[in-house]
Amino acid sequence: MTRYMTTMSSARPREVNSWRAAAILYGDWGTSKAYVLGLAFALASYSSFWFIFAVSILTLLVGSSYIIICKLYPNGGGVYASAREHSKVLSVISAFFLLADYLVTAALSALAAFHYLDVAHPEYWAICSIGLIGILNFLGPKNTGSMAIALAIPTLIIVVCLGMLSLPFISEAIHNLPWPHKTIGEDWNIFVGIIVALSGIEAIANMTGSMKLDPGSTIRQPSVAKTSTPAIIMVMLEVCIFTSLFGLAMNALPGLEISGDDVNAPGFPNVRDAMLRYMGQIFSGSLFGPVVGTIFSFIISIVITLLLLSAVNTALVALISLLFIVSRDGELPEYFQKLNRFGVPIYPTLIAFLLPMGLLLFVSDVRGLANLYAVGFVGAIAVNLGATSINMKLIIKPWQRFFMFATFIIMTLIELSLFIDKPEARNFVFAIMTFGLFLRTFVIEGKEKKTIAETPARALLPEPPKDLSGGLLVAVQGINKALDYALDESEVYNVPLHILFIREQKVTTDKDNQSLWGDDQEACKVFDYVIARGNKNLISFLYTISSHVTHSLTEIAKEKNVKKVIIGRRKGPHFLLNFIRGTSPQSIFRHMPKEIDLIVIY
Repeated sequence: MTRYMTTMSSARPREVNSWRAAAILYGDWGTSKAYVLGLAFALASYSSFWFIFAVSILTLLVGSSYIIICKLYPNGGGVYASAREHSKVLSVISAFFLLADYLVTAALSALAAFHYLDVAHPEYWAICSIGLIGILNFLGPKNTGSMAIALAIPTLIIVVCLGMLSLPFISEAIHNLPWPHKTIGEDWNIFVGIIVALSGIEAIANMTGSMKLDPGSTIRQPSVAKTSTPAIIMVMLEVCIFTSLFGLAMNALPGLEISGDDVNAPGFPNVRDAMLRYMGQIFSGSLFGPVVGTIFSFIISIVITLLLLSAVNTALVALISLLFIVSRDGELPEYFQKLNRFGVPIYPTLIAFLLPMGLLLFVSDVRGLANLYAVGFVGAIAVNLGATSINMKLIIKPWQRFFMFATFIIMTLIELSLFIDKPEARNFVFAIMTFGLFLRTFVIEGKEKKTIAETPARALLPEPPKDLSGGLLVAVQGINKALDYALDESEVYNVPLHILFIREQKVTTDKDNQSLWGDDQEACKVFDYVIARGNKNLISFLYTISSHVTHSLTEIAKEKNVKKVIIGRRKGPHFLLNFIRGTSPQSIFRHMPKEIDLIVIY
């Protein structure tokens, strides 16, 4: 038996086009209008439009800057990647800014969702929903991200319909619109208080690693500008136009009164946290009758609730990935890399849903969470803009560099204002950052120089010849019937056999592409088993770590030009579980080229 061994790099599939990217971004960035309108009214009453409009202008500035950032960083990473080019400490600080952001995003989105459903004790419902979504993420599902895409379209339809219903009331709203009458300092504090409308923009910078490459670009020299730019522009314009429109239309709502931190309407107590629902009921009811108003407000509640719960999942997934990647970079303890049987990081997943649940036990008010919220994402945006604009290694036009730096100054002033005027938010971020830096110090001081032990003999096997086409490929995650079947078929028909061991992992990094078969105990058992069989045919051992098994298997099968792909099912996960996780045989069959036969061994 001639044996060869190869480590296969497993790049994440770049299948996100501009529409899909816009939908995912909208599921995060576009949700802010669900609660920012009521917060703005609670702070500035009927003059709140001017502050909403000012935040929309700032949104245009920041969104335009992120168009440039996405061009410069086509492999994703967001603020963590841009800051790391300057300093590891700065990258860790920015990572914990994002950590604070994701924690509050999950808690705030869940709480706002159940305010729209108008249930009793929405904080308890929010806690349960976060726990359920967190448990689902332990299974490593790949289809849950599609939820935001499926919900973006009905949400956009609802938003457009509500916008059209508000147009007949705009003249009345303008008539009722007063100028801000407070001091400059008070107006600035109101402006800073509703900065949550900016939340979510950092998601697009993390997403570029999954976007389709521009024509003419390659994996080694990627460019995704033709995907990222339209996505940002579409969502940015929707957020700015409709948030401003609804901010103005609120002035046509009669009888709104501020009571403490709440906003009460005639016959409807505390509409602050479900302002879109109330606007839909009043505007549609005034035009078409109370029955239509009730139905339309119910539809708004359901659609917005589902979109907000999707935003919870997006935040949890991002938080898990962030903690895992920072740990792989040696900035957090190694146990953050421990995986369950589905390739999901155990401790990052626990942190991702337990901390937002705990946060809701102490802060169960949307406004209180919004105060904690701003420091994290404003800090992340400021660091990203600053780190990118002063990086002289990047090819940026002078006017773009100046534009980004000017926006960075504005965001820095807002962050300083939040630190001064929001002590709860300051203490929250300081607590998270202090704990994170403590862990980093503990990791660095506890590191011992590791000497490379004797290289396993398996890793010294020669590379296979280039032409092994026409053979079989069997994908395994352990010893099973599929492996035995493939070995028998190879001998019977005297054809080469590729044995691909796939280590499924929810989050992957560049270091995973350097992993060897000999480093994986489960893979070694397969190797030893095959050696013991004593097959006389040409056998190539392939190893890869992948977050998208279906994509990796398909790409490797095409690269090796095999005629048949054999897969098996290990004991444990049943059909429903594989369907939820997106790795069912049906999914593999849909992606496999027609000229390659797929054989499933049960």
